[in-house]
Amino acid sequence: MRLACKIFDKEKAPKDFLDKFFPRELEILTKIENPHIIQVHSILQRGPRVFIFMRYADSGDLLDFIKRNGVVPEQQSKLWFRQMATGLQYLHNKNIAHRDLKCENILISRRFNVKLADFGFARFCIDAEGRRVLSQTYCGSAAYAAPEVVNGTPYNPKLSDVWSLGIILFIMLNASMPFDDSNLRKLLKDQMTRNWVFRSRIRDNISSSAKSIVRHILEPDITLRLTLERVLTHEWVRAKKDRATSLIGRLVHSAPPVHPPVSGSEQVSINTQPQTGRIGSDYHKDISESVTGDHKRHESKKSNIIINVPPLADPQRI
Repeated sequence: MRLACKIFDKEKAPKDFLDKFFPRELEILTKIENPHIIQVHSILQRGPRVFIFMRYADSGDLLDFIKRNGVVPEQQSKLWFRQMATGLQYLHNKNIAHRDLKCENILISRRFNVKLADFGFARFCIDAEGRRVLSQTYCGSAAYAAPEVVNGTPYNPKLSDVWSLGIILFIMLNASMPFDDSNLRKLLKDQMTRNWVFRSRIRDNISSSAKSIVRHILEPDITLRLTLERVLTHEWVRAKKDRATSLIGRLVHSAPPVHPPVSGSEQVSINTQPQTGRIGSDYHKDISESVTGDHKRHESKKSNIIINVPPLADPQRI
């Protein structure tokens, strides 16, 4: 089995990350299991380092896919968008918001299904008494952040997740960003005035319902923006005719070298995940820096399992 490994070094991590974000991520990872979310194999600790092992995404991430192949055909975009929205619905039903949805965090499996990944900024949306809690941490990437996040006001994290999903859909259909994030003041103005447009050759080739769902998701007024439930019942998402042709075997991707399994009881093959790339020279700027996990080969010394997670599903189904 090929796994990826995300490594955190507690000695190098900021205090607020260790006190707030990291415990949240570990707790959330133990509570989620869904076909449209990357599966966690195990979480280990060795000294100050914590290793999160997860299924390796053989086909890379969505950003790299678009950089290599350009626009994602509308029917394929619909299939992937439906998978993303379904995975996000699973999280939201558990009152978990992702808060960092972007193309780099959408991984593509060997069978070309998409999986939500990276829960470093995820949080629960209710408190211990079950009351809804607004987020006041302005995290994620500005290019994908909803206007209420960019504006620095307390926000509903579920609705901001929907906005980010709309940005991802626009990028799949258009192979470019809807907004320029090099200047946050201008970014917010463009978001609030709906100053985005499909490229002319794209605009003429996609359906009116595809344009409609993007327009209603990238709505700056949160009282008018589509909720996730309404996204999933939108005519464009529900339409299943002209099903997307399977990408398996039709696209050839250069796979990274496979490391030999380590000796001992924990025999896994760790492959480095694709590095984050850029569509343009200024693809995105982080609003708040996260602790980047190094993707390294598992060391042969025995580690201590600190958290038990559900076993992986049958690889044939992934």
